[in-house]
Amino acid sequence: MALPPLPANLRARRDFLRQVALGAALFAVPGAFAEALTRTPKQTEGPFYPDHLPLDTDNDLIIVNNGVTPAVGEIAWLSGRILDEHGDPVRNALVEIWQADNNGAYIHTKTGNAAKRDGNFQGFGRFLTGSSGEYLFRTIKPVAYKPRTPHIHLAVKIKGKKELITQCYIKGHELNANDMVYKGIKDAAQRESVSLAFDPLKASKAGELAAHWDVVLGFTPEG
Repeated sequence: MALPPLPANLRARRDFLRQVALGAALFAVPGAFAEALTRTPKQTEGPFYPDHLPLDTDNDLIIVNNGVTPAVGEIAWLSGRILDEHGDPVRNALVEIWQADNNGAYIHTKTGNAAKRDGNFQGFGRFLTGSSGEYLFRTIKPVAYKPRTPHIHLAVKIKGKKELITQCYIKGHELNANDMVYKGIKDAAQRESVSLAFDPLKASKAGELAAHWDVVLGFTPEG
C-alpha cells in the first residue's frame, strides 16, 4: 500500500536537508586561497540585531519552524569557513547572521517598513562550526533599503563572546560606492574580501544562488 504524501512543511524541511548535503560542496571553492590571507574587517553591528530573538534560530531562514509558506526573495546559500589568523579552521564557533527581508524590514521592534515585514522570513540564524570550521545558511539574496546597499550581517561568537562583527555585500552592486559602511573599509583587499558573488547554484533546478565567504579572524582562539 502506498504511503500517504508528506505534509508540505515536512517536505520543505526534507528538501532543505537534502540541500545541506549539496551545500557541502560549497565549502571547497577552487581558488579560495589563491590570494594572500586577508583578515575580515570589523564592521558595525547596526541598530537592528534582533531585540527579541525568534523562536526558530536554525540555519534555514526561508522556512520558520514548521511553516508551509517560504519567505519571499531569491533563495541564496551562504557558506564558508571561520578561520584563524593562520588560515586554520576554527571549531565550535557560533556563527550568527541577520538581515532585512525582501521588503527591507528586520526582526526588530524599531525596524523600518515594519508594516510590510515578511512573517515567513526568519531574519536571523545560527550555525555551530565543525572540525573544518564550515558554516552554511539558506537565506535570501540581500536587498537594498534606504540608506543602505544590500548586505548581510554576521557575528562570530566563541565561548559566548562576540569576537567579530562584520557584514558582506553583493560584489559589483551599484549602491556599494555610496554606502557609508562599505566605504568605511579603506583597505582594498579587505573590501574585496567582503564583496561576494551570488552566482547560480548549478545543481539547483529552482534558480537558487550561492555565495562563498571565508571569514578570517585576527587571532587564534585558545583551546
